[in-house]
Amino acid sequence: MGKKSKRGSGPRPGSNRAERVAARKARQAAALAPPPRPFAGFASECDFVALRTFVASATARLELTEPAGERNDVSIVTILPGAVPALAREVDGATEGFVGLQTDPDRTALTVELAAAIAWAAHADAGSEFDLEAADEAPTLDEVVKTDAVLDITVHQDFGWWFVEGTDVPAEITAMFERANDSVLPTARLVVDSGASAPWWVDAGERAHLRWIRPEPEDDLMSAMARLHAAGRLTIGEGSRFAGSFRTHGLLVPVFDLDNEMHHEEWYAGLNQFDQWLGEALADTSPLTIEQRSSRDGIRGRQVTLR
Repeated sequence: MGKKSKRGSGPRPGSNRAERVAARKARQAAALAPPPRPFAGFASECDFVALRTFVASATARLELTEPAGERNDVSIVTILPGAVPALAREVDGATEGFVGLQTDPDRTALTVELAAAIAWAAHADAGSEFDLEAADEAPTLDEVVKTDAVLDITVHQDFGWWFVEGTDVPAEITAMFERANDSVLPTARLVVDSGASAPWWVDAGERAHLRWIRPEPEDDLMSAMARLHAAGRLTIGEGSRFAGSFRTHGLLVPVFDLDNEMHHEEWYAGLNQFDQWLGEALADTSPLTIEQRSSRDGIRGRQVTLR
């Protein structure tokens, strides 16, 4: 009698092969899992993502859970000099903390490190910088920042806010400061009547772009845009063209190319019309038609994923 085949018996528990197989299955499961939404549950989720992902220079005072009289004011910002996570400085005789969003942590650690930096900035001394390794607090983001607060964002056209007004730029960072200023493109945060989502206008030179960060689940938004495309409504007016979409931080961001001869405020009528059409399409739960499914496939074909 021949030997019994061991095929299909799998790796033995505790073996190196068992560990490799388990690790591979974990990677496969992670690849199939929905993209994480680190700012889910926050009223300003879409703006947090914009400031983290593509806005060059902007600041916003945070509404913290700790009473104002017991701590420093803290602002969330796009990026700080040297890309440090956080720093504190004296502003008008009081210490103020600044926390950068465009730092390097993995998305799984983003809100953990951000919460630690905010907690530190709320009690830091002027002139100090945040050191994550020395941090002794490990709060969650919703423990330090009010989830229902809406960010009041100031968009800057340079990085002059890096320094207290009237101070000279230190010689050792002058070149970096000038390069940073040269990289800033004209940018504006637009607001639709519904107040939903976060449309951001950027003038990139030859054309302008509208990057519209949406909070809806990706499949629902894809189906809604497919309905609009099939109906000839995937547009925000004459001079605009749907360019595609990208994923970032678990959200889908439709992108439109725009005529840059038009001021960003001239797009409000088209924005509100499109927002109304999209709301109606999102509420439509009927099966997609053949034409709409074809539109959805085309839209997906022009999609990329950012961090």
